[in-house]
Parts: sequence; C-alpha cells; structure tokens
Amino acid sequence: MSFAPLVKKSAPAVVNVYAAKTVPQRSPFAGDPFFEQFFGAQQRRQPRVQSSLGSGVVVDPSGLIVTNNHVVADADEVRVALADGREFDARLLAKDERIDLAVLKVDNREPFASLDIADSDRLEIGDLVLAIGNPFGIGQTVTNGIVSALARTHIGTNDFGFFIQTDAAINPGNSGGALIDSSGRLIGINTAIFSRSGGSNGIGFAIPSNMVRVFVEAAKTGKRFERPFVGATFTPVSRDVAEAVGLDRPRGALIENVAKDMPAAEAGLKPGDVVLAIDSFEIVDPDTLGYRLATAGIGKTVKLSVLSGNERETIELPLRPAPEKPAADRRVLKGETPFAGASVANLSPKLADDLDLPVTQTGVVVTDIQRGSLAARFGLEPKDVILTLNGDEVESTAALERMAVGARRGWRFEVERDGQRLTQVVR
Repeated sequence: MSFAPLVKKSAPAVVNVYAAKTVPQRSPFAGDPFFEQFFGAQQRRQPRVQSSLGSGVVVDPSGLIVTNNHVVADADEVRVALADGREFDARLLAKDERIDLAVLKVDNREPFASLDIADSDRLEIGDLVLAIGNPFGIGQTVTNGIVSALARTHIGTNDFGFFIQTDAAINPGNSGGALIDSSGRLIGINTAIFSRSGGSNGIGFAIPSNMVRVFVEAAKTGKRFERPFVGATFTPVSRDVAEAVGLDRPRGALIENVAKDMPAAEAGLKPGDVVLAIDSFEIVDPDTLGYRLATAGIGKTVKLSVLSGNERETIELPLRPAPEKPAADRRVLKGETPFAGASVANLSPKLADDLDLPVTQTGVVVTDIQRGSLAARFGLEPKDVILTLNGDEVESTAALERMAVGARRGWRFEVERDGQRLTQVVR
C-alpha cells in the first residue's frame, strides 16, 4: 500500500529545467531628445537576466528530454538538474508553441534513466496516477490522484485543447513534469492548473502521451513537427444543427469550407457534412478532430465516419503535409509608404497553418513588423492579410510592393484581422 517502489523507479527520469534569457533594459527617458543629449551616458542600463523554472522528463536513455515550450521559449541558456543533483547544459532540438511541447538534448557518456511512453488512449477515468515535478522551485515532489476526466477541450493552453484532467496536485513549476500510471509509464506531460489563486485546487491538466510520442519521433529524425493537412475548416455542432441533421446531442465537427483540389475535397467531403468519428474514436468537437489527426500522423490513411445529409458514410482520408504553393516570396517593404517596415509573404496552406489562419485563406500576409516603422505607426499587425490597395486586389508580395510605391496621392487599403475586414486611409 505504498507508492515508494513506483517513485524509486520513475523519479530519476524527471528533471528540473532552468531557462535563462537576457532582456535589455530601456530607460524611461529613452527616445526623449533632451535626456538623450545630456544624460545619454547615464541612461544606458545593463541587460537583465530573466529566468524561468520548470520540469522535464527523460524519454530516451540517450538524453532526450520533453518539457513544455513555455518553460524554454526564447531562452538563451537551458540547464537541467537530475534528481541526484547532477547538472547538464541542454540544447533545444525542437519546440512548438501550438502544442506547448519542446524537446531538449543532453549529452553524457552513460545512459540516463528514462520513462517508457504509454498509450494514453488506454486510460480510463478513475485510474491512479502520480504527478512528479518541481513545484515552486522547492525540489522534486510527488503527488498522487486519479484521472478525473479525459479528452478535456476548450482549456486554451495550447492549439489542440485536448487534455487529461487529474486531481493530483499540480502547481507552478510542475510544468513539463511527468504524469505516470501505476506501472511507472509516462501518460502525460503536466502543463496547466485551473485555479484563481495560482495554487492547486484539484484541477490539473496534462498533454496526453500519444501527442508527446509523435512530437518526440519528429525531433529524433530532425524534422519539424507538422500537423496533417486536410484542406477544410470545421466548427462545433450547435444544438440547432444537431436537431436539424438528426443527432441525439451536439457532437462532431461540422465542415464549413472545403478547399478545391485538397485532400478533403478529393476524399469527397463537402460543406455541411459532420465528422462523427475517426478510426473508431468519437469526435466531440473540432479540437478532438485536430488531436486525432495529429496523433495519427502524416503518411497514414484514416477512416472517417461522416454524416452527409441523412446518410452515414465511411470515407478514407489520406494525411499529407500542407502544400507550400504559392511560394512565400518573403519581402521586407521599404520606402515612404504605410507598409514600410512590414515583412510580408504569399499565403500558402502551410504558412496559413503555421500562423494559425484558416487554411483556405489566400493573399498576402504580414509576418512581422519592425518596431517604430511606418507600418507599426499606421496600425498593421502580424497575421494581417492585406486584401486590397486603392481598390485593386493584392495578389502577391511583388504586386503589393509595386502598387504601394506607385500610389502617390495616398493609400486606401483593406486588411482582414481575426475574421474582420478593416479599412485604413492614409493621405
């Protein structure tokens, strides 16, 4: 009736992760001509080192460590400390903000203690679990609980929103730590707590191990983790829609748009169809569908159970990477125009997916804005899609560059931002 043997077996594979980032400090008088002229030498400040603390899990004896992306994001230096006190420099192999995972690599002559990755689809509500991590930076800590819920969505901590919920105590610093089953296998990476006070209230969330597995496999091969591209956009099924199509309750992913000549269209999917299951796994909402497609992986073919009209069909969908056509043709716009200082690119399905834009979106997108530039002054933001300029449709970055310079009397342009069409006039 003790967890001690399980902890002795598993705890050595859970590490503390220290990330440091150098942050320049600006004087409150920076940019003021008077103070820069008379106090310029005094206003310069030494850069400040910003540090963060989290946890990680060794998943391969060669020194592969999984943690949360937000633990190591933008870090200049990352170190890991083992449970026995040894410390190592770590290098970043892969990271993905959308799923909040990162893989680190530590080199050592001897193999590291590691955890096997379990099949998180075999979990059941009520299973015993242990959470191991470094809460509040006080050192390695173990808490126990059960699986409170599965397939939790709309949590908002990553792009997929598909989590294991547990009542095992998870606190700040536990991020990136291990959630293990009663056999000592990794079933999730602890990532978030739901609490108004910032402390554990018995509601914690972990990224399922099946997502961790596909991310680690991509990192091992040196490839960037990619989600399969379907070429369609989805929305949740509302109660009204469920009644209209004859479903007993709101469930599934309703197809809004299908891009021409893309995998969804080739498979026979149409707007108005409802995806109810994928390879026998029920689809509750679009988040669930995104998770199931990602864990199936590129190169596979999945079977979708689809409600089309009044009939249920089984459709085979091959999973492919997002195409990169048209070519991005990235440009940094210059000159005396409202777009000066904006980095722009032609939207392809791959770039749209990377920027979390609708995959059917086309046109020219802003990817970055230089600080203090004219583009920033006139309100352009990253992920803005430039639709028209002076009444003419903007079809490419080359066309935008040419059109912007050619406009002598002023600029009237339209952008799409978060689904809204905005108009700006500059004289």
